[in-house]
Amino acid sequence: MGEGTGGSGWRRAGFAGAAIGVLAAGAAAGVAIERLTVGRSVRQKARLALDATGPYGTLRGTAGRALADDGTALAYELDEVDETGETDETGESTGPVVTVIFCHGFCLAQDSWHYQRAALRGRVRTVFWDQRGHGRSARGASQTGADGVPVTIDRLGRDLRAVIDAAAPEGPLVLVGHSMGGMTVMALAERYPELIRDRVVGVALVGTSAGRLEEVSYGLPLAGVNAVRRVLPGVLRALGSQAELVEKGRRATADLFAGLVKKYSFASEDVDPAVVRFAERMIEATPVDVVAEFYPAFAAHDKRLALAGFRDLPVLALAGDQDLVTPASHTEAIAAELPGAELVVVPDAGHLVMLERPEAVTGALLDLLARAGAVPADSGEGPGNG
Repeated sequence: MGEGTGGSGWRRAGFAGAAIGVLAAGAAAGVAIERLTVGRSVRQKARLALDATGPYGTLRGTAGRALADDGTALAYELDEVDETGETDETGESTGPVVTVIFCHGFCLAQDSWHYQRAALRGRVRTVFWDQRGHGRSARGASQTGADGVPVTIDRLGRDLRAVIDAAAPEGPLVLVGHSMGGMTVMALAERYPELIRDRVVGVALVGTSAGRLEEVSYGLPLAGVNAVRRVLPGVLRALGSQAELVEKGRRATADLFAGLVKKYSFASEDVDPAVVRFAERMIEATPVDVVAEFYPAFAAHDKRLALAGFRDLPVLALAGDQDLVTPASHTEAIAAELPGAELVVVPDAGHLVMLERPEAVTGALLDLLARAGAVPADSGEGPGNG
């Protein structure tokens, strides 16, 4: 390609798209990816074939919509418990139906809980929702227009309250959050302590952090990461104003993007390629302007004091031992603040541990649900974990 303006513009878009791919996986720019030797057209056909493989993202429930306090429409889906409900050995009802609400992470969607949804279906009442700007939820009303503002974790906590009010206005709750979703749960606890006290009977915090994210190096030299952090907010704002060009660049650098997603989402060599492609599709579906709106929230995130609201509850703190995005040390720090928490560090697992090691995550969740009284203590691992 020549060195003219058009060529350099396309290359800038390509590199910008790659940078957004890194961000979407929770990392920073500058990762070296080993050159692939298979032809581009072959790889494109392989991606299309993987898109049609497996049931990932096909589970659907009763659709609903919650309105955030700024008017943003938030999509959720509800899976009801079987009509027979849970009973004890005498056949008596075990009590009020518990609703388990799943909150997904940055640049993902409710479908990231695919395996857990399949395992819990019909056994417990579950709600899966899409954060603003993700999945089927609308772009944040507070973020659009000339007066648009970046998203905050506090805003996401208020969004979660809107979903609870719409999908589970009464009865006990178990809150499950992965990565940004875990931060959302913490923000809910900080703003609505009475809700936690009166209705929440269990909490699962998966691959998340209560703060100090500026210390995360993503497996790269920290000095370089800090240099990127200083300029990245301005770069993202500029890219957000040229979203169409950046999206073209991201598509043009699909191979690099796929490599970054795998590196920062998974740790094991034996992860199903269809699962990797499923994660890639969710991440690449997040528009660059949404990425730009959310990015500042992570630097400002500090909800360590909010953890106190969970001290008297059954808590699961779980992470993959090779998570480069929110390292296991952050989950260990959360567990240290909650002496009654069950700490589970899953070996040979990365950031998307619920997709990479579904049996371990689902089993730990079932243990939590049993402690919270949502399922019988002997429920064991159900189908859908393979």
